Amino acid sequence: MSAIRWLSAGSDVDGFPPPHEALEEPNGLLAAGGDLRPERLLRAYRRGIFPWYEPGQPILWWCPEPRAVLLPSGLRVSRSLRRTLRRRAFEVTADEAFERVVEGCAGPRRYVAATWITDEMAAAYVELHRLGWAHSFEAWQNGELAGGLYGVAIGRVFFGESMFTRVTDASKTAFVGAVRYLESRSFELIDCQIASAHLRSFGAVDVPRTKFVSVLSKLCAQPARPTSWTADYGQWVNCQRE
Repeated sequence: MSAIRWLSAGSDVDGFPPPHEALEEPNGLLAAGGDLRPERLLRAYRRGIFPWYEPGQPILWWCPEPRAVLLPSGLRVSRSLRRTLRRRAFEVTADEAFERVVEGCAGPRRYVAATWITDEMAAAYVELHRLGWAHSFEAWQNGELAGGLYGVAIGRVFFGESMFTRVTDASKTAFVGAVRYLESRSFELIDCQIASAHLRSFGAVDVPRTKFVSVLSKLCAQPARPTSWTADYGQWVNCQRE
């Protein structure tokens, strides 16, 4: 921890060091400490910084090199998923069950023993949702929540945080619905943080950190009033079906 900046709780929300000062190992670790109040979180995202830490650790702030992003126009949908979408196996909504989506993302996974979504982290994003900055997309099957994802929207950027699934293709269906909706609302970039084979299959690519941060300074400055997307998403879906 001595090689990175320590942020005290309640300190200036602009106290983050420049992203290029992040460590190479572990990749992108930039600062520790501070708090998760909305003002700090929003300032962090605007600078390309996000929190990630495990239970028992202080809050850790990251800005990895390179950065995984998805351009909405570059979305790729596999043939098998296209079949699922045509069958309308799931109903996708927005902002109808934010807390339940966060709970689902924090739940146990087959490939990891612990969750990074602590109670403190969950409460912070629920507050961002209440303020109109954080949003969820839900996939429903027979009235039950089958999967979903959540993230933060600032300007014309959607910062993806986490997704979960309980039924095959549920989270993928929610993701496709989210990307297509965001593109229709003039969003230009989806932050995927760190690439994975799953994200790459949808078209995510790596970009240099300097380019990512530069783009954010422009796209996050564009006006976008924080609000619930529930009604607007429903209207958009109805228009797609007409």
